[in-house]
Amino acid sequence: MRTRVLALIAVGLLAVGGCTGHRADRGRPPAPAPSVSTPPVGQSSASMTVGDQQRTYRVYRPAGLPTPAPLVIVLHGAAGTGQQAEESYGWDTEADTGKFLVAYPDGIRRTWNADPDCCGVAARDNVDDVGFITKLAGSFGGLVDQRRVYATGISNGALLSYRLACETDIFAAIGPVAGTMINDCPDPHPLSIMHIHGTADPTVPYGGGPGRRDNGGAGSRLPAKIDGPAVPDLIGQWRKVDQCAAPVVKTSGAVTTSTAACADGRAVDLITVAGAGHQWPGSRPAPIAQRLLGLDAPSTALRATPTLWTFFAAHPRA
Repeated sequence: MRTRVLALIAVGLLAVGGCTGHRADRGRPPAPAPSVSTPPVGQSSASMTVGDQQRTYRVYRPAGLPTPAPLVIVLHGAAGTGQQAEESYGWDTEADTGKFLVAYPDGIRRTWNADPDCCGVAARDNVDDVGFITKLAGSFGGLVDQRRVYATGISNGALLSYRLACETDIFAAIGPVAGTMINDCPDPHPLSIMHIHGTADPTVPYGGGPGRRDNGGAGSRLPAKIDGPAVPDLIGQWRKVDQCAAPVVKTSGAVTTSTAACADGRAVDLITVAGAGHQWPGSRPAPIAQRLLGLDAPSTALRATPTLWTFFAAHPRA
């Protein structure tokens, strides 16, 4: 039992989704209409079936939400939950001002399948997290503007956001925080990206390569191998995908913002926070968890959530 707990903590330290004109076949019943979720105002929780698994999530609907509204899907890190992400990162408060819907899905055993190498149970069991997040994004019917669907996440959640960008075409933009891309991405769909990362991140190093908590990855009991490219190189790859102009770079204190305007109104931005570790800048501090689990304190040099929402709001899908 002690070994199992230690293994879970190791993975958890990675962080603190009409008519067609064709004649119908006689005798065949029509396909069932897709299930539509209409969440109440305020916080709520729900579930859906994906394959043979029951998947859970939380939703926040601000009062006075216009229809259709933007949707932001917030992906927790390894060892986190949808509730933890809702309580930690301030997206409900931002939604009250910006008037958008927020969904906080739960990973299987607190992990996401970003790649066979990471992370944890979800990667080991090849859980269909892309299918889950895709179904979740489409489950709100006319309540959501499909041109304004966004995903953000931290660490393992950030890794999954890059996989979603590579394997789906439903997102207008993603906002990875303290993450990288480890999945294959042979034919990515162009979209806007704002990536936020600290230069002192020991778990997902800004300069690329393996992090301090890596294990053997695929084939391990709880895979946790993050060995991605240097963050500026990764952003350079996506700027080629998005056909971007040369970036404009500005520095204010510890925060350096590299902004690149791209084709069809898209943008690919990198925000670098000098000296920041593996954390969500501007999030609620958790000193007990930080001390017990060796987590990095959130940077106070940037408020990531309002920064991401401002970017999302300016970049609907073309």
